[in-house]
Amino acid sequence: MTFDSKNRYRNIKDAHADELENIEKIVNSDHWRQKFHIMPKTGLLNDPNGLAYFNGKYHIFFQWFPFGPVHGLKHWAHYVSEDMVSWYEDKRILIPEEWYESHGAFSGSAVIKDNQLYLMYTGNVRTKDNRRKSYQCLARLEEKKIVKDPDNPVINSIPDGFTNEFRDPKIFQKDGSFYLVIGGQKENMTGSIAVYQSKDLHNWNFIGELKTGLENFGYMWECPDYFELNDTGILLFCPQGLKPDKDCFNNIYQSGYIAGDKLNLDTLEFRHSDFTELDRGFDFYAPQTFEKDGRRLMIGWMGLPEIEYPSEKNFWVHCLTIPRELKLMNNRLVQSPASELKKLRKEKETFSENLHKQKIKLPISGTVYELLAEFSDFSGDFGLELRTGPGDEKTVLWYDYKNSKIILDRTNSGEKFGLDYGSLRMVHFIAPVIKFHIFMDSSSVEIFINDGKETFTARIFPGENSSGISVFSTGTAKINLSKWNLA
Repeated sequence: MTFDSKNRYRNIKDAHADELENIEKIVNSDHWRQKFHIMPKTGLLNDPNGLAYFNGKYHIFFQWFPFGPVHGLKHWAHYVSEDMVSWYEDKRILIPEEWYESHGAFSGSAVIKDNQLYLMYTGNVRTKDNRRKSYQCLARLEEKKIVKDPDNPVINSIPDGFTNEFRDPKIFQKDGSFYLVIGGQKENMTGSIAVYQSKDLHNWNFIGELKTGLENFGYMWECPDYFELNDTGILLFCPQGLKPDKDCFNNIYQSGYIAGDKLNLDTLEFRHSDFTELDRGFDFYAPQTFEKDGRRLMIGWMGLPEIEYPSEKNFWVHCLTIPRELKLMNNRLVQSPASELKKLRKEKETFSENLHKQKIKLPISGTVYELLAEFSDFSGDFGLELRTGPGDEKTVLWYDYKNSKIILDRTNSGEKFGLDYGSLRMVHFIAPVIKFHIFMDSSSVEIFINDGKETFTARIFPGENSSGISVFSTGTAKINLSKWNLA
């Protein structure tokens, strides 16, 4: 199918007889389909939206174009779970049908009010001369469908000084009011965030621009998310247009946070630390958080815009990360896999060895698993080769002893993609014991270093039979390894 402007802006109600079913057959034939990650049943997934725990269930919406692996008319797909492990499709999806969302229902968030789940999102419109217009819209989840507010758009203009690159409203509550942070671009082509206030979700007042210490920090800030942990204010956002800086900012666009004093809602001043990337890998963007029982949980998009991924030839692309719990340690965010994911574990295998200038192919293998490898007493480089297979196929995670760096290498991880942005990612890290906590799925790897002090997230596309695991060391190293199959 050629995705011209006509085909890109169809909504799901325009699907021909059996069209999506036929696409789904192609999609399901792909051996790169994930086993425990949320992914689109067809087409393209991007930003997670509307994360919430409501009436005993977890709700995740995400940006979805059903007809193919391109950025077309964005719907909000909808998945629910009772345990954050087993997810199933909910037919109550957000379909862009109104004039204020003629070119897509863009990203947004959820909030509970009066025992109802409300959704706030950006309606995207393209004029005849292809100029963008952005509207902020409200909807609510009812028993059988999503109902859009009759007064939409509830915010129908853009503040002075901002361009039409204005989107991704994230709601938070404080002191009896609702607040919105909206990602934007100033007329001087710098990224910024607008702040709104409301008492009822319907009537919003623009109260100003968020005042940070970041000037000329990219040309656009997407997907903002403000919350508080341990009396600390934290702002997540995705700046576009940062230049690479040694081991930092090497993806096409970045995701990260600033942390500091609680946001002053009277002055909108936010005193904060330096910007820190949330993830050191290749494929992590547009994260969103929500709170459940005092825990701050985060899910991200395991992908990036403007990059072609190998699964596109089979009419699908992208997935979401596993849920991660956020904690604050020394004014830095630490990420750990949600404890509920232990329910995925099946049989356990273990391996222990004192390594000395050697590489060992383990009797343990697999393509879908959780692996915990602890290295200690090391005197040289050490690491793991994962998803090894024919033709020296492998994904390498290793510690560079001389330079004190953890390195993820997907040079030989299978089908190649995203080469403009390199095949190595690394971070400086010093500790007497190095723990690699790995979640491997059919076409992804998520890595948590020393209980989440650093993370690496990456899509990989190895051969179906590439399942080997090896350990190696250039000096001495003691390894203790545990592995659980997950599918």
